[in-house]
Amino acid sequence: MNKGRIVKGIAGFYYIETENTNIYECKAKGIFRKDNIKPLVGDVVGIDIIDEEKKLGNITEILPRKNLLIRPPVANVDQAVILFAIVKPNPNYNLLDRFLIMMRQQNLPVIICFNKQDIASEEEQKELYDAYEKCGYKVLFISVKEEKGLDELKELLKGKTTTLAGPSGVGKSSLLNKLVPDAQMQIGELSRKIERGKNTTRHSELFYVKELSKGGVHTFVIDTPGFTSLGMFDLTTDNLMNYYPEFEAFEPECRFGGCSHIAEPDCGVKRAVEEGKIAKVRYDNYKVLYEELKNMKPDYGKKTR
Repeated sequence: MNKGRIVKGIAGFYYIETENTNIYECKAKGIFRKDNIKPLVGDVVGIDIIDEEKKLGNITEILPRKNLLIRPPVANVDQAVILFAIVKPNPNYNLLDRFLIMMRQQNLPVIICFNKQDIASEEEQKELYDAYEKCGYKVLFISVKEEKGLDELKELLKGKTTTLAGPSGVGKSSLLNKLVPDAQMQIGELSRKIERGKNTTRHSELFYVKELSKGGVHTFVIDTPGFTSLGMFDLTTDNLMNYYPEFEAFEPECRFGGCSHIAEPDCGVKRAVEEGKIAKVRYDNYKVLYEELKNMKPDYGKKTR
């Protein structure tokens, strides 16, 4: 059996890169549809080659997955890098918190990376650092344009498969091209194979980072489509606080057990916000999401499969 890893999937066609770097265009056998299993970018698969010259084949087996992400739909990932800009555009804190909740639901470590350090003030950077470092996340400030902070980021990527995600306009494609210098060549090669031009990212795509792969330990980055909104799945007003880890240390100081940290008096979390021990922007987002969950329809938060 020939083995490879799915680097891209479009409209029922999957592009499998094998160990000899050949890319085969494959379809999935009907048994997967019957079992309601969909191959995903990042999957290691077995393939039958049906035309070596045209590089065509069929996926016959999906090897056991280490993990599976629903949003973005990728498999076998070690961590996520979420990229936002410090300025131009200013970060959408609510969107960032939604992404962090989503990754926490899927037990995936997150590195928060803020781009455009070259045009941001120290005060703007400090505000972001203070807000998110207290949550237990690794926070990096970079300038893709001036290539500042990229060495530290590369060290965190070594030997891992990382999904790279973020809203449009924050420099995600530029960062990818710095991390994977031949990404444009890979995109061009794949575009010719599927007879499409290069557009903004519409599908997840996996790239091998040669520079960071040594001694048989490989490094991969998965580029994912930019997002402008994220739904609130599998969340309730009762469990939302569990996704704000900085609250936990102050909850014993709440007068009432099961305190929602919204309207109750003598709340340890609200007091911590007033004293600057919890970032106000985080607590404000918590309140916004709490009200959204409180007012949504009963089936709004159910995950569709």
